[in-house]
Amino acid sequence: MKIKETLLSACAVVAVLAGTAACTSGGGGATAGAEPKATPTADAVCEGGVYSWFKVDKRDVLTGVAEKEKVERKGAALTHALTRLHTPRVAVTFEKGARAVEAKAVLQALAVRIGVAEADDDGVSTAFADVHRPAQNLGGGTTTIDGVGTVVRYAWVEQVTADFRYACGAGKPVTGRATSWVVDGSGLLECSTPIEGAKEGEPALTAARLSCDPGAPAATA
Repeated sequence: MKIKETLLSACAVVAVLAGTAACTSGGGGATAGAEPKATPTADAVCEGGVYSWFKVDKRDVLTGVAEKEKVERKGAALTHALTRLHTPRVAVTFEKGARAVEAKAVLQALAVRIGVAEADDDGVSTAFADVHRPAQNLGGGTTTIDGVGTVVRYAWVEQVTADFRYACGAGKPVTGRATSWVVDGSGLLECSTPIEGAKEGEPALTAARLSCDPGAPAATA
């Protein structure tokens, strides 16, 4: 059964309802004539320090799911809207030490650590390091399927969270936690069809357990 989705914020979805399908999306300088700045305080930004990363966690997280929808003819459009379950965040929390590094720099360093950006690249992970990054749009778009069955739509992100230690200059090390997400996507599942290779905590399995009938094949790991 072919599935065609258009105008999704993350990506288009093409799937066969023999299981589940998902896709991924996914200081200014001194002013002329201004007085020289005072000696930097302990909270001044210190560049060129060294990061140490701990408890780096990457996992797919279900962000939205729709109620199951029975489709009885080919080419029918799905009409049930996604309900948001989780809003991913981009943030840096400083736990200890003077704030000698900017949040964006921490997130850029984390992007390098997990392999989504190069150390000298200031553009690849722009969204990953943007603390004002909006969550994926779960509304709008049209999904049609070329088949019949009881279908559930869902959305997810790959969330990244890590603890860090930043040592720079003679100041005390800074510690904290950084979080963002790498990609977002959406998928479809059919309640009467088992999800091949499904593991506990995966978005598709969680969506099936939330929206399909209890004991449905898709809801069984």
